[in-house]
Amino acid sequence: MVQLLILFLFFSILVYFVLYAPRVFLFYFFPFVVQNSSRSGESALLWHPPDNDGWAPCLRQSVGSISSSNFYLQVFLEGGLNQQRMGVCDAVAVAKILNATLVVPHLDVNPVWQDSSSFADIYDVDYFIDYLAADVKIVKGLPSEFYWSTREYYATGFRATRVKDAPVHARPSWYVANVLPILQSYGVAAIAPFSHRLAFDEVPPEIQKLRCKVNFHALRFVKAITSVGDVIVSRLRQAQNDSPPSKFVALHLRFDKDMAAHSACDFGGGRVEQLALAYYRHKVWQGRVPNSRLTVQQLRLLGKCPLTPEEAGLTLAALGFGPHTRVYLASHQIYGGEARLSFLKNIFPLMQDKASLAIDAELRPFERKASLSAALDYYVCLKSDFFLSASPGNMHNAVIGHRTYQNVQKTLRPDMVLLSRLFSNSSMEWPEFQNRVYNGHRNRLGQVRLRQPKQSIYTYPAPDCMCKSNIRHRIR
Repeated sequence: MVQLLILFLFFSILVYFVLYAPRVFLFYFFPFVVQNSSRSGESALLWHPPDNDGWAPCLRQSVGSISSSNFYLQVFLEGGLNQQRMGVCDAVAVAKILNATLVVPHLDVNPVWQDSSSFADIYDVDYFIDYLAADVKIVKGLPSEFYWSTREYYATGFRATRVKDAPVHARPSWYVANVLPILQSYGVAAIAPFSHRLAFDEVPPEIQKLRCKVNFHALRFVKAITSVGDVIVSRLRQAQNDSPPSKFVALHLRFDKDMAAHSACDFGGGRVEQLALAYYRHKVWQGRVPNSRLTVQQLRLLGKCPLTPEEAGLTLAALGFGPHTRVYLASHQIYGGEARLSFLKNIFPLMQDKASLAIDAELRPFERKASLSAALDYYVCLKSDFFLSASPGNMHNAVIGHRTYQNVQKTLRPDMVLLSRLFSNSSMEWPEFQNRVYNGHRNRLGQVRLRQPKQSIYTYPAPDCMCKSNIRHRIR
């Protein structure tokens, strides 16, 4: 038995080093360097709100008149929490364009997380409807004569009232030409799929402002989410002795198997990892991953790979955060398990997450509910004093855009190309690494960036929904 136990331990250690050894293992001495060195004054500056040069929200209470409509628009939203959130905003905008009554959007079951949470499980439906009442008529359900128009109905065959060919980033004119005739003929139209189906360019200014109004104001999480979120934030800020309330960093570390597979990147696991992720890609997306056509080296040098837990930790440390910094870890599941977090915890021993900050009774409603759990993380990240996301995905984009709109706290937009090249240089010493990370991110700490063509209004709300003027029209 003893020999078997020794053999088991040997192979366990071997598997760890083969599958989960950090790509940045050459920086193993960094935690010691970080704990024994500091950059005078820089940590304090990181807590200060960004200087946004006068930019602030400037939305009017109503973005236009509303007239009665007997047309009903349904949308069925796929994806995770933040992809669906953007879909809700676009759905309201499309309903406005068509002068249709919007049915509260239906959230499809997420194929990865198998989450069946409804709109009402996540957002305050009554608040959503009332807040937008001056802009778009929204109802909780269809009138009885349209009882047949359900998700199940559209899944069983061709239906004249279903629109399934809406182009990605379609212009408003496409909906007028292709969806309005269906509404006029049948009184109802259902768009499925509906994700990224409204363009960000060549959209009337009032529609752009309406999208921001929905995203930043009308979509309020239900009390079950905000109450636990407030408890977590309060515990993170809990003062020690007579010191002032603590500030904290929120680190969104989306480093799960789904992300790892979709990125097509290499995370140090060798041939075993490559085969496992390739199989997962084939199983979930039938191999349809655009980045998979690039080599591992190309992906990394182009900044296409998300930061690993080790890389995210070293980035924060290089900016000036250290062992006394409180870090909130926003994540669902970590690819590689707890072993991948050990390096991060060595740098930030005060790092905590939902499980360590809330009791079982408080977290019970979030069990096996990935969307609710993501909403809780979103809420805490929004309240944090500094935010960093290791993966430039939907959560990253949504939180950065929301924090830019609020313009209250620091938000790091990581330079993925710079960081990938720094982490690929195994001969670089800590002082040089620290200088290059810090200097490379001086202008990426939450300053307002104006939206460029094809960029998302939800990530870059200025100048469509923010003004640089002494006269600002704020909404409740």
